[in-house]
Amino acid sequence: MANSKQLGQSVEFAKAIADSTRQKIMRYCCCEWRSVSEVADHMGVTQPTVSHHLAVLRDAGLVEIHHRGKQTFYRLDQEKMEMCCGELTRSFAPKGGSTAAFKD
Repeated sequence: MANSKQLGQSVEFAKAIADSTRQKIMRYCCCEWRSVSEVADHMGVTQPTVSHHLAVLRDAGLVEIHHRGKQTFYRLDQEKMEMCCGELTRSFAPKGGSTAAFKD
């Protein structure tokens, strides 16, 4: 069973990925470094909107950050994604858990 710290991280992960705009940003930043302006142009939204969503993803540890001059680039942290998905599975659908139908 996961401890309370792991569950807290799982909750933050779930909150971060729950938003459809963040999901699109995650897909776009999956395998390449992207600047805020690139993400904003690709998605057709304002830079402040993208910055807000990237901050949520950053706070959840789901994006890597690289500074080049005055620009900041972001890339999805795939290892963190895998770890968080695994934690959710272990927390809420552990192997050997009951598969019996819900009974009133």
